[in-house]
Amino acid sequence: MNEFIKTKETAILVGCYLDNRDAERTRLSMEELHELAETAGVEVLDVVTQNRDRIDAAWYLGTGKIEEIAEKARELDVDVIIFNDELSPSQTRNLDKVFDCKVIDRTQLILDIFAGRAQSREGKIQVELAQYNYLLPRLAGQGKQLSRLGGGIGTRGPGESKLESDRRHIRRRISELKQQLDDTVRTRQLHRERRKKNNVFQIALVGYTNAGKSTILNQLTQANTLQEDKLFATLDPTTRQLVLPSGLEVLLTDTVGFIQDLPTSLVAAFRSTLEGVKEADLILHVVDSHHPDFRVHMEVVDKILRELKADDIPQLVVFNKADLLTEGAYLPHAGESILISAIRKEDQQRLLARIEQFVLSSYNEMKLRVPVERGDILSLLHREGVEMEQQFNEEEASYLVTVRVNRDNPIYGKIAPFLLDKPETVEESW
Repeated sequence: MNEFIKTKETAILVGCYLDNRDAERTRLSMEELHELAETAGVEVLDVVTQNRDRIDAAWYLGTGKIEEIAEKARELDVDVIIFNDELSPSQTRNLDKVFDCKVIDRTQLILDIFAGRAQSREGKIQVELAQYNYLLPRLAGQGKQLSRLGGGIGTRGPGESKLESDRRHIRRRISELKQQLDDTVRTRQLHRERRKKNNVFQIALVGYTNAGKSTILNQLTQANTLQEDKLFATLDPTTRQLVLPSGLEVLLTDTVGFIQDLPTSLVAAFRSTLEGVKEADLILHVVDSHHPDFRVHMEVVDKILRELKADDIPQLVVFNKADLLTEGAYLPHAGESILISAIRKEDQQRLLARIEQFVLSSYNEMKLRVPVERGDILSLLHREGVEMEQQFNEEEASYLVTVRVNRDNPIYGKIAPFLLDKPETVEESW
């Protein structure tokens, strides 16, 4: 008889439908858990759910249902049971006694995916910090679970030897990681401040995971970042220069995708990365218009933007994946929006034109008369990359210059004395 050889880990997914929870959101959450498992390289053999008025404090579901799942796990010889909610330390210990395989929750699964995808030093620090913060209150009883199978999802990252160390070692490591993260955050903050000082227009790509943000970044800037049809394909923020049709240059930053019920430990660890969104002059909210739950996705993103206090930044909603929509599909949205397919050239040009329209509207058009002997002013405008048109007036031995400059730009004070229509507050003495 030929024996079946496993090529990947197998799992049973477990969820709870609560009476006081939106059934649609729970359904979406369970579908996402399935996608998360596939992203982690796990084959899902079965999905088990139970309707309850509340989650059982000791077992998550009723004891009868848990016994039923344990029996099914033995029959199917699965490697892991994945629960759709974050389990408490006591729930994890109780369940570990019943099941002959690993028990992990949604948080561990997401942390595992992040651990496998983090590329930058900062990303790796953030993930390890989130893992330790999650594991610290759960150290008791971890030895049995980690020694049972070794490796696989839910165990990537710190590793068994570190988890068996005493709590003081874990807390010391958390302190070290926080210090390292603070150092990288300070460095990035300096970069942000320099961009602001130079008045570089900044655009942030945000959206639900797998909405197509990286594809848009790659198509518009030839950034060559990872783009996959998987959840959390991009973890580390990527900033690239974007040249608009007029030649105007702006910065475009891709960010980690959002998801429903993102673990609090991850939100805390990645907050410094996400807060970069607050520095943006424009947010491109990318939406997978083909996804049946795109409205829920939009609500989740808007909620996180509110939490980051970035909801007052001008926003353009980019309904992506138009090539997958059926003809006549209706996408109601009250704000500024555009429907595109990131892979179509004509749509890329339409999006660029829309972005440029917004960027130019945020600048003030000004006319200057610059004496020929003040060539340093023209050099300054060139150095700062200010868009301008100039004409030489031979009679007055001066240049008539039209520029687009934001009044917050530090160079405004230097060019103000040469304005044709000077505000009363501008002094001629510069």
